[in-house]
Amino acid sequence: MFTWLADNLVFSWLQWPRNDPFAHSVHFFVMDTLKIFFMLCGVIYLMGWFRSFITAEQVRNYIQGKSKWVGHLLAIILGALTPFCSCSSVPLFIGFVEAGIPLGVTFSFLIASPMINEIAVVMLLGIVGWKVTVLYVLSGFIVALVGGVLMEKFKAERWVEAYVWQIRMAKTPPLNLAHTLPARHDYALNEVKTIVQRVGLWIIIGVAVGATFHGYFPQEWAESLANQDNFWVVPSAVLLGVPIYANAVGVIPLAEALLLKGVSMGTTLAFMMSIAAISLPELLILRKVIQWPALVLFVIILSVSITLVGWLFNFIL
Repeated sequence: MFTWLADNLVFSWLQWPRNDPFAHSVHFFVMDTLKIFFMLCGVIYLMGWFRSFITAEQVRNYIQGKSKWVGHLLAIILGALTPFCSCSSVPLFIGFVEAGIPLGVTFSFLIASPMINEIAVVMLLGIVGWKVTVLYVLSGFIVALVGGVLMEKFKAERWVEAYVWQIRMAKTPPLNLAHTLPARHDYALNEVKTIVQRVGLWIIIGVAVGATFHGYFPQEWAESLANQDNFWVVPSAVLLGVPIYANAVGVIPLAEALLLKGVSMGTTLAFMMSIAAISLPELLILRKVIQWPALVLFVIILSVSITLVGWLFNFIL
C-alpha cells in the first residue's frame, strides 16, 4: 500500500523519471515515512488498549518470574519473524518498553528484527548457499543475544528518556470507565499523541537522511572495499554501512554485487549487518527514546560485535 502511494505521488502525479536519484530519494522518503508513522500509531494504540486491561506492573511481575535468557530468545525469534527495517522496529521497541519488558530483552529484538528475517534468508540461500546462510543467521542471533545481554549488564534502563517511564507507569483508566470502549479508545489515543509529539519530527529527519543516502549513495564507495587490506577492511565496511538505510532484504543485491567485485565474504556480511542494525536514521529516532550514553553504548557493542563476526568469517572462509 505504501509503495503504491509513493509510486502514484512521485511517478504518476509528479511524473518524475524513475531513474532520477532525487525522485528515487523522494519515493523512498514518502514510502518509509508513511510506513513508520502507520506502525508507530498502530503499535502504541494497541499497547494502550493492552495496558487498559493489564497494568505495566503485572507484565513486569510475569516477566520477572521467567528466565531472562528465555526472554532474550523469544525476543530474537520474534525479531526474526518480523521483517522490519531498523527504523520500523523502533515503534515496537517503544511499545515493549512501555509494556514493562526489560530493556535488555527489548534491545535483543531491536537488533534481530532488521538483521534476520525469513525473506533475507531465502535470498541469501540463492546467492551464497546454505552453509554461509546458516553462519549468517547464527551470527545475527549471537550479535542480538550479546547486544541485549550487555545492554542489560550496563543497566541501560537508567538512560531511557523520562517521558517513556512516565507513560509506562501511568495508571490504567479508573475501574468505572475501564470497561467502556470510549474510555479505552481515549486512553490509547492519548498515548499515541504523546509518543508522536515526542518522536515525530525525528522520524521525518531520520528517514530524510536515509532517503538521501539511498538515492545518492555512490556504489564506488562500497566497491572500494575490495582494494583495502584484510585487517582494516572489516571496520571500514561497518563504518560505511552506518549512513545507508535499508533492511537485510534491500541490501542483499548490493551484497551480491560486492561479492562479484571480489569483496571477501566476512567483509560483505559485516557491511550487511551494519546497514541493517546500526543505520543512522534509526539512531536519530532512537535518540528520542534513550539518552546519549545508552545510544553510544548500543553503537559500540554492535560495531565491535559485527567487526568480530566479519573477521571470523574472513578467517574461516
